[in-house]
Amino acid sequence: MYDVIIIGGGPGGTAAGVYAARKKMNALLIASEFGGQSIVAGDIQNWIGEVSIAGTDLAKKLEEHVRAQEGLEIKMPEKVESVEKKEGGYIVKTDKGEYETKTVVVTSGARRRRLGVPGEEQFEGRGVVYCSTCDAPLFRDKTVVVVGGGNSGVEAAQDLIPYAKEIRLMEYGDALKADPVTVEQVKKSDKVKEIIFNAETKEVLGETLVSGIKYTDRESGEEKMLDVEGIFVEIGSVPNSEFVKGLVDLSDYGEIIVDHKTGETSAEGIFAAGDVTDAKYKQNNISAGDSIKAILSAHEYVLKHS
Repeated sequence: MYDVIIIGGGPGGTAAGVYAARKKMNALLIASEFGGQSIVAGDIQNWIGEVSIAGTDLAKKLEEHVRAQEGLEIKMPEKVESVEKKEGGYIVKTDKGEYETKTVVVTSGARRRRLGVPGEEQFEGRGVVYCSTCDAPLFRDKTVVVVGGGNSGVEAAQDLIPYAKEIRLMEYGDALKADPVTVEQVKKSDKVKEIIFNAETKEVLGETLVSGIKYTDRESGEEKMLDVEGIFVEIGSVPNSEFVKGLVDLSDYGEIIVDHKTGETSAEGIFAAGDVTDAKYKQNNISAGDSIKAILSAHEYVLKHS
């Protein structure tokens, strides 16, 4: 039986793996891949210690660091399908096997909710992006559109104001759902040229890079197009928490609810960190730090129950 099984290979999972090894825990890390959501980013400028790094290069560095840890077992590529309670711990079931453990640290992240339209996948990382905090500086003096009128969409527009030349907001409904204070701040900027309501995205356009977005006016049925160089998709994210549903408490959005001091969940011996949790800010650096807290809590738990 392992002391801990770490689920996830992003910045959070790899940070937890490094610290588990340093604490000499009998640890297993299970990941479908290394790198997390940022693996598709062309240029990451806010990973501390790297002025600029491609997502694929960051993934390689994370994997190299975690594989250098003596005593840490790694199963990759492998997908966790369920976690079940057993006497004295848990059984983690994957698409390739079953493993018993005293504790679990869930750092499985989230996946961006996508538009699901032609061209989106083709131009991901080439004009279609999903993180304004990460990528806004890359769109300096460019014309962009933010798809989504909730808090994440309006905050993305706010992030873009210092950089972009022109910003447009597209909302599926007939009103912005974001906090009124943020909406007012965004509306004051002369860079925010237009807020388009009742817009249903139909296609991402381009050749080698994004050149436009096609949408339908849901009221008139008219098909329209915007010429843009960047499309920020901000329609929410989906936490990768399905495998612990019913085992730990989840928010209305499917996020694992944790004690943010320790990473503890509602289930004894299960800890979580990063984008899969109800943490307010979803960032690589925060995921790494919170995952270290979670693994240290798991280590303390194992010592107390030995």
